[in-house]
Amino acid sequence: MSQKKISFDITVYDSFNELNNDNQNLMSAAVKARNRAYAPYSSFNVGASVLLENGEIIEGNNQENASYPSGLCAERVAVFYAGAKYPGMKIKAIAITAASINHEVSEPAAPCGNCRQAISEYEFRQHEPIKILLMGETGSIIECNSLADLLPLGFNSSFLN
Repeated sequence: MSQKKISFDITVYDSFNELNNDNQNLMSAAVKARNRAYAPYSSFNVGASVLLENGEIIEGNNQENASYPSGLCAERVAVFYAGAKYPGMKIKAIAITAASINHEVSEPAAPCGNCRQAISEYEFRQHEPIKILLMGETGSIIECNSLADLLPLGFNSSFLN
């Protein structure tokens, strides 16, 4: 038997103003998308923005439904739209931000397991990491170098061959 450790590094920014201009633009697009979220059941609004290699920024937000499993998270809305509109275009980065109508979200909110798996599919397919930026309404911002950091030992199509 052996034991191995899986770890990764993150960058923590104390505020939005510490981000470089490109990351500020990407996170601003995510905030704009968050403000348009449809979340009447959870009151938890999430926005995501995807930066493509051609410079396009695609926005998405959570879309809830009275039949809870029928809704879709912001991250998957943005990633799937990017894949549909720009097939084969590499994703360079994704910014995600969350806010609640009921309380202040002062910690960065990470993607759920379904979103991690969906983003992982794109990262595996393009053979390049996707930078992830996470932000609440206030507080620090976390930058991960790759989705694989958030989903170590992830499942991908190589297991199916």
